[in-house]
Amino acid sequence: MSTRPRLVVGISGSSGPHFGVRLLEVMKARGTHEVHLVVTPGAALTMRHEMPERSLASIHALADVVHDDRDLAAPIASGSFLHDGMIIVPASMKTCGNLVACNAGNLLVRAADVTLKERRTLVVVPREAPLHLGHLRILSSLAEIGAVVLPPAIAFYHRPKTLEDAVDHIVGKCLDSLKIPHDLFRRWGS
Repeated sequence: MSTRPRLVVGISGSSGPHFGVRLLEVMKARGTHEVHLVVTPGAALTMRHEMPERSLASIHALADVVHDDRDLAAPIASGSFLHDGMIIVPASMKTCGNLVACNAGNLLVRAADVTLKERRTLVVVPREAPLHLGHLRILSSLAEIGAVVLPPAIAFYHRPKTLEDAVDHIVGKCLDSLKIPHDLFRRWGS
């Protein structure tokens, strides 16, 4: 058994799997955490469309442990599985809605639900725009039940030069929410 802190990463089926993959790359390079990954079938489909240069196997290789989204008996489905936080990046509105409704029909939502019930940090990166009132109510409900809602809003104070710089800023904000040190962007005032 690893003595490293554990991080659970979920990638669901909305546009922007780049954020989740980049997070996995950063965590792999750091080597500080045992990373557990869940990729939904919708995310795998989106990756084929938006990241055709990357195979699902190459993305799985960035994690220490990969869990099948259908396996509700996986260790991360239990509150007794200790970890230091979970992030769903990106999070589809379907995933967000299922989480608010406690509709744990897949491992991703079950693991997130367990994270919340155990009062651990859950970061949710919703990737949808524009938002209608139903979306806003779901996101508000997520915040009320304890999730950190972190939309992938691009900032410019760090002067991004490339799309990768913008992605790194969002990934850095995710890591900040999980209290994981990084140097992915220049901080305000530095």
